[in-house]
Amino acid sequence: MAIKLKRESIKAVLVSFGIHIVALGSLAFVVQQVKEMELIIPLETVFDEERVQEQFEQEIEKATEVATQMTYVAGGSVSGAVGGSGAPAVSQRAIEASESLKDADISVNVGVMDINGISDLGTDLGEGEVSGEVGAAVEGYGAALSRVTQEIIRHMRQSKVMVVWLFDKSESMSDDQKEIRDQFHKVYEELGIVEKQDKDIKAAAAKDKEILQTVIWGYGEKVDEIMKGPSSDLKDIRAAIDKIEKDPSGKENTCMAINYAIDKFGAQTRRQKRKLLIVLVTDESGTDGQNIDSTIDKVKRYETPVYILGREAVFGYPYARISWTDPKLGLSFWLQIDRGPETAMPEALQYDGLHARHDSYSSGFGPYEQVRIAKESGGIFFVLPGEEQNLINQDAIDKRKFAFYDMKEYLPWLVSRREYAEDRKKSKFRETQWEVISALNPYLDPELNIQESHYPFAKPEFAAAGEVAFKKGVRALAIMNEAEKRLSKIRPLRAAEESTRWRANYDLMHAQILAYRVRLFQALLALDQHVKSPMTPKSKVSNEWHLQRTPKMLAPDAQVVKATKIDMEELKKQEQAARDMLAEVVKNHPNTPWSNRANFELAYGFGFQVIEGFRDPRYRELPKGFKLPNP
Repeated sequence: MAIKLKRESIKAVLVSFGIHIVALGSLAFVVQQVKEMELIIPLETVFDEERVQEQFEQEIEKATEVATQMTYVAGGSVSGAVGGSGAPAVSQRAIEASESLKDADISVNVGVMDINGISDLGTDLGEGEVSGEVGAAVEGYGAALSRVTQEIIRHMRQSKVMVVWLFDKSESMSDDQKEIRDQFHKVYEELGIVEKQDKDIKAAAAKDKEILQTVIWGYGEKVDEIMKGPSSDLKDIRAAIDKIEKDPSGKENTCMAINYAIDKFGAQTRRQKRKLLIVLVTDESGTDGQNIDSTIDKVKRYETPVYILGREAVFGYPYARISWTDPKLGLSFWLQIDRGPETAMPEALQYDGLHARHDSYSSGFGPYEQVRIAKESGGIFFVLPGEEQNLINQDAIDKRKFAFYDMKEYLPWLVSRREYAEDRKKSKFRETQWEVISALNPYLDPELNIQESHYPFAKPEFAAAGEVAFKKGVRALAIMNEAEKRLSKIRPLRAAEESTRWRANYDLMHAQILAYRVRLFQALLALDQHVKSPMTPKSKVSNEWHLQRTPKMLAPDAQVVKATKIDMEELKKQEQAARDMLAEVVKNHPNTPWSNRANFELAYGFGFQVIEGFRDPRYRELPKGFKLPNP
């Protein structure tokens, strides 16, 4: 399926842009006519080259010391952490090739998404009767590892156990590795205490000293068998942890690593009547998520719980960005990592009004694929929401976890992508939102990316770069106009929408598009005014111009008003309409990622100004052969 946004003719208005004349498309609040063209957006290609909690919030207190007494908790049951839908698990199947996120011409029949209620808090029901926890929120690795210890103990009371630890070897995990090493010893020291205190485990250990076997592996593009075979020797285990190295590929093939472990040890543990557990430690969502259904089939077939220590997904967006400084040049760069989304497909705009999103706002949930694997396998997804110093927008990220009472009605639906898409297709309200997300997706349509920084200092070069921005802006405004029209048309369907999550998606998306039209118009005004009346640099070291976002809006001059029929009164009217709608999001969806994002839009404002700046010239003349690392 494809979206076709048709336009007839442009009632162009001529706006002076230095020595250039450009066509500035009017906003939706001015009648527009545009040249006929089509924008084809394939259904499942939301991501470009990269891909893109138990049910409520469960608090696990921070713990860094080794316990001297162990208590037992029911594990692998649905608890009360922030996470995914409590809908019954569906039968799984291998994803067909056409379901790949990179497939450009798939056509899918899709339907109404029913987000059911949450299962009751469970108890330890034994093998084959438990559903995994999809989001135990923890303060850090220490608390998570303590809970993993309890899970291992629970299984040891029933049978012998083999634990395969899979450690993500990506560059972005480098900051976490030291903490993992510092905390990892707790698991086996506490297990040693239990073997001495627990009568059942003590008796079993007396019969078989290898009641617990451990394997330490790393993974990235491939699996690194740091330990060639299982061991019960604590010295071997500690030594293996210190051998984890970085994988320069930038790939985190999570499904491959899980499959590899089961292929290697699944049959062996069955013959030994030993329980196989997998513990996966990562900070990314993985790069082979298209294989999720076959992986789930395998973990179910071998009854292998998967425990994942991971990070929160970025709200409605596949990526996050981390800072990296080149050790030789001392230059800093932002590197893109996979960190979401929390749903089978993005349910929020991938656009911020000028270009692709570059934020890392928390969704309150773990990445869809990892959470679903944990849930379906009877394992646990541990949400590690702690601060990451090198993550973009860290100062704007929530300083608290989204609370259970606020998030219980906003749970992602954890079913296969195909079932998710088939459900969405049956609802005009939801499918129209998907069409808008696709049409305004810069990863599908790079022409939506409008330059915000690093404009040339010289006037002719600035004017040339500005003209490119103007042409892209005209087109982007036309697409937003069409998107706003479609969203307004389905507004009567909102009252009948049963999902609070989809109502929140609609409310935020509609408000953002109203705001983004004003914001983009302001950006074009700032460029135009700078060409007409160039600023005089205040600093001798300045060497480029930037567009800076500001709450204060620019007033169109008489020439622009005459050409566009948009004066300051009209701009303020449209700004207020956007602010009112964003305020409604905050009111209707308090203490959620939707209100968090709406508050950000309100605080950022809709205006733009041109400012001077300095950029190290070495960024433009990087040494031959220079390459950024794959995070």
